Parts: sequence; structure tokens; C-alpha cells
Amino acid sequence: MTELLIAMAAGVLAGAINAIVGSGTLLTYPFLLATGLSPIVANGTNNVGLSVGGAASAWAYRGELGPRMRVLALPMFFTVCGAVLGSSLVVRLPERVFTTIVPWLILAAVVLVAVQPMLNRWLARRKDHLVKAGRDLPAWTGLLGIYGGYFGAGQGIMYMGILGLRYDADMQQANGAKNLLAASGNLISAVVFIAAGMWSWTFALAIGLGSIVGGYVGGRFARRIPAPALRFIVIGVGVYAAAYLFIAY
Repeated sequence: MTELLIAMAAGVLAGAINAIVGSGTLLTYPFLLATGLSPIVANGTNNVGLSVGGAASAWAYRGELGPRMRVLALPMFFTVCGAVLGSSLVVRLPERVFTTIVPWLILAAVVLVAVQPMLNRWLARRKDHLVKAGRDLPAWTGLLGIYGGYFGAGQGIMYMGILGLRYDADMQQANGAKNLLAASGNLISAVVFIAAGMWSWTFALAIGLGSIVGGYVGGRFARRIPAPALRFIVIGVGVYAAAYLFIAY
């Protein structure tokens, strides 16, 4: 019971972080490993749990997203297709491939979290806010969908970088699109992991309930939550998770 309550609390924090920073996986995934779940089952459980929080974050940005759905329809389709491929790779490839790659992916995500303020400042200096998406945006979102379906830590930061360049340099517009695209990919990946039986429904339910609250609150009040403090926590947990996996596997 205590573990489920901790999982719910972790889901709240991770959902809020995903809505703002985009790396909540670096909090919930290490916790799931600590409960004794295998890396692949922990990954599937984490994806299922956080996917509903991502949907809540996207709903919180419905005001920004409503007028842009035609522009985002094709990128969202490519994201979903990429997520199916990425999650299918987890299901079909040997577990040793996943355990070998994931520590490096976590480290890469930690680096992205650390440099995000510099990326945000660079994007903010761009004066030309795009109204129509760049023609290559669907291809980029498809690639990010593959990564999100496979593991996904830090995918929100990657989305923000691409969307700021090829969609809209306004941070709130880009963040709304990020939440929509990430949620679309994560929801379809969750279906793949559930169908393959690579998840723990109890932990997924606890994280999911927490992430709905955190995702909606984070999406509604993104500007009020101290992002530097969250970033510091995420970096610390990410370094710990990568070190743990390098030692264990």
C-alpha cells in the first residue's frame, strides 16, 4: 500500500514536470525499478501511467490547440505511427538490447534537461512566429514518436526544440503542441504495452491517477511552478537512475 501511495505521489510530480519541462519519466522509472519490476515491465508501466497525465496536459492547453488542429493533424499522425514502431521494438527485441541502450538514453535526457534554459532563451530570440508548420515537421515528429514509444525520457524537450523551429517560436504555443503530440504517441504506445502484457496494472493505475492531477495542474499553471527547482530534481534523479542501470546491467 505504501508503494502505491508513493507511486501516486511520483505520478503527480512527474505529470507536472512533463507538462512544463518534459522529463517526468526520470522520476517514475527509477522508482518502478526500485520496486523490483524488470526494466521492460517498468518501462511499459511507466508509459501507461504517464500517458493519461499527458492527455490531461494537452486538455489544459485546449485554448491554444483548438485553432491549430489542422496544422497539427499530420504531425500527430506521424507521431502515432512512430510511437507504434518504437514500442513494438521494445516488445520484439531482446531485453538485453533495452537494458544496454536505456542508461545512455537517460544520460542524454539529463543533458537535455540541463541545457533546456539555454535552448529556451535561443528560441525566444527568434522574432518570426510561424503560423504554418514547416513541411518537414511531420518527419521530425515521426522520429520523436519512435523515441517516445521506445523509452521517452526527455522527449518533451526534444519536441520543444523542433516545434520552436518548425511550428511556432512562442513558448506557450509550442508547449501546447508538445503536450498534444507526446500524449498522442504515449497513448498508442500504452496500448501496445498493455496488449503485450508488459505492464503492472496496479502501479500504472497509481501513477496514472497521480499524473492526471499533476498533468492538468502543471498544464494550467506552467508559468507559476518553479521550473529551476524541478529541473534540479530531475537532473539528480536522472543521474542516479543512469548510474544504477550502468551498475546493475
